[in-house]
Amino acid sequence: MTQISTHVNLLLMVAALTARQIQILRALIDEYIATAEPVGSLALEKKYNLGVSPATIRKEMFDLTKMNYLRQPHTSAGRVPTPLAMKFYIDQLMEEKQMSLTEEVKAKEQVREVRQNFDKLMNQVTNALAQQTHALAVATTEEGDSWRAGYGNIMDAPEFSDIGVCRSVFSILEETRKLHELFFERLTGLSPIEILFGEELGWDYFEPVGVVATRFIVKDKNGAIGVIGPFRQNYPYVIPVVRYFGRLIQEMAQ
Repeated sequence: MTQISTHVNLLLMVAALTARQIQILRALIDEYIATAEPVGSLALEKKYNLGVSPATIRKEMFDLTKMNYLRQPHTSAGRVPTPLAMKFYIDQLMEEKQMSLTEEVKAKEQVREVRQNFDKLMNQVTNALAQQTHALAVATTEEGDSWRAGYGNIMDAPEFSDIGVCRSVFSILEETRKLHELFFERLTGLSPIEILFGEELGWDYFEPVGVVATRFIVKDKNGAIGVIGPFRQNYPYVIPVVRYFGRLIQEMAQ
């Protein structure tokens, strides 16, 4: 799907939702990102100033479920967002939290001394990205070189308490073919930043996973760098950080 058609589809999505439904959807996704738990109407009514009763919130959540923005896992009374809802949130609702000047200066200082050596540069950048996002950072080139850092970070997310999820993620990181598919086939390179959800990839045990990545070109190398974490990553912060590190690689390696 092209960027134009994606944008048109998102505009149609906006037109299909009422202002109240958008408000409830945004609050529910914010709460889900914070808690990793299905969100119910009472929690939204107590924590967010929605101006309507829990019964009205429940009715709107029911309608949003029918429209494929929410789903109800198992027998829980709460709802969680679908990939459709998360894409809508990322593109239309969230406010990016830019890195501070101090964070940017620190990132540059971490890589400046190794900028003449591409392998050392990528190793340092990947470690810095993992530290900054508290996620699993991965970088790779089309030639098959790869760098990884932050394995322990994903263990803090409850989604990765499932050994099957961990095994699936870790095995893909060790397979050059899978890494190439993820970063150079599934990601188009048409946008400065791209997001993929595990459910879209169709890989075993990848449903709870989210990937944020950016592509870069340095001299004769086509590469990509990003983070792998839970589906409910802190996208308002992670997206601008990944974008910054992609630009930093191009700046330092010229």
